[in-house]
Amino acid sequence: MTEIVFSQEGYCPICDAPSTFSSQYEWFRDHLVCSGCASIPRERALMRVLQEFFPNYRDLVVHESSPGGRGVSLKLGRECRNYSYSHYFDDVAPGALHPTRGERCENLEGLTFADSTIDLMISQDVMEHIFEPAAAFREIARVLKPGGAHVFTAPLVNKAKPSQRRAQRLNDGSIRHFFEPEYHGNPVDPEGSLVTMNWGYDIASFILTETGMPSVVIQIDDISSGIRAEYIEVVVSFKH
Repeated sequence: MTEIVFSQEGYCPICDAPSTFSSQYEWFRDHLVCSGCASIPRERALMRVLQEFFPNYRDLVVHESSPGGRGVSLKLGRECRNYSYSHYFDDVAPGALHPTRGERCENLEGLTFADSTIDLMISQDVMEHIFEPAAAFREIARVLKPGGAHVFTAPLVNKAKPSQRRAQRLNDGSIRHFFEPEYHGNPVDPEGSLVTMNWGYDIASFILTETGMPSVVIQIDDISSGIRAEYIEVVVSFKH
């Protein structure tokens, strides 16, 4: 049995209750787990941002792309009266339900929602897997209501360096790799999701250029809430 290398008593913003945050590894981003809801630091950071920026989130129209099935996603599903979610299935038409899972399929590069229908779009570690991020950010901006926002996490691994494309989808459907292929976990595909972008802090200017939506990059370090790790920034893009 792997022993615990770190443990901290605190208060989880997702459980909204006292909790213990512990990790069996020194890499906290994926392993500093809440004893109550099994959330990890980036989820708790996102919840803190929702609570502080959108205290009325329970009353808003919220859509989450590719929820992880724990922590903040379950909390939003329980508490938000107008919460919906979708995954991307490459063999299901956008807007349709998966024949066995019964879950809605949406492609962020071409959403099926009508204009100005969503208050909050949520995505957790999704935007680094999009082949055409400019199209995805424009689609998100299109479906947001005026005054709405896209609240999301993405590992800003390049930090102050310029963002880099890791992979490109060619016209014939093949993929051109600029770096050694890297995959992250995918809640609906055991093979994982290809990382297509190494984002940096300039993601905010990228979004502004493509959509006209100003963005803020929020970095929280609060071990008492289990929010401490690399690459757990939360980005909020506002539609005026």
